[in-house]
Amino acid sequence: MNRTPHHHPLRLRRSVLSVPAANGRALAKSRTLDCDAIIFDLEDSVLPEKKAEARAALVSHFTALDRTSGREHVIRINPLEGPDGALDLETVLACMPDAVLLPKVSEPQEVLTVADWLSEAGADDGPRLWAMIETAASLLNLAAIAEIGRTHGGRLDCFVVGLNDLRKETGIADMAGRPFLVPLLLQVVVAARASGLDVVDAVFNDFSDEDAFEAECRQARQMGFDGKMLIHPVQIEAANAAFGVTEAEAAEALAIVAAFAAPDNAGKAVVNIAGRMVEKLHADQAGRLLAKVDLINERKTKT
Repeated sequence: MNRTPHHHPLRLRRSVLSVPAANGRALAKSRTLDCDAIIFDLEDSVLPEKKAEARAALVSHFTALDRTSGREHVIRINPLEGPDGALDLETVLACMPDAVLLPKVSEPQEVLTVADWLSEAGADDGPRLWAMIETAASLLNLAAIAEIGRTHGGRLDCFVVGLNDLRKETGIADMAGRPFLVPLLLQVVVAARASGLDVVDAVFNDFSDEDAFEAECRQARQMGFDGKMLIHPVQIEAANAAFGVTEAEAAEALAIVAAFAAPDNAGKAVVNIAGRMVEKLHADQAGRLLAKVDLINERKTKT
């Protein structure tokens, strides 16, 4: 069985901004923002009486969308068991976003149901699926949910953590540094990586507290997250920086790749770089980091 950690194509997901689909002004502004992905939300940020209006707004927005921006466009739907889920999926077919974000995923079947529905609707080549991990049940079923990333054509390729709902359901305290949540967050990262998924950290609610937001971004980067879900455009720059690549990191990666490419090191699994023993796995990591640099530079040319 293939256990390659990164079998999905490399994509930038440093900054993933959530935009209420019922907010026309926010939809229009989203075209100009330097985030890597936008989640057009039909779920929590849209009142029940505004759902139909939000779906119509999304169809109109996607009609004029620039698909060459290099940015991912994602639609978060409502749960399928509710009155709006099926209507949201019809909107997905009309818009054909890059991905669909499934809310409150608690068991694998919820992902499989949408994957099968899209296939039956003739959308085998897209969109991909993202899953919100925001319930106690989802944490208990993490491995089984993530496993879908290696089945069904790899349609599932990203986890997004939802801590607001998880805190509400479990009673875990909302504290600086997230001391009681870190063990759970690490479980999400490990499950995602085991099946080759990307993983995006939860929103930081107080967008006016820049220092605390940057600290949480650093923490998430250290835990292995690819990026962070955002609730306000002012958070984009800090997220891009925190989950980006520094000049020092890029220089080190170049040195590692060059060392393994040197004729004297041909066929070696370990090389000596300035007194440090570096393995082939580090060269693989360095190559992926440099590919990320290329994607970041490509995004800059499109904004």
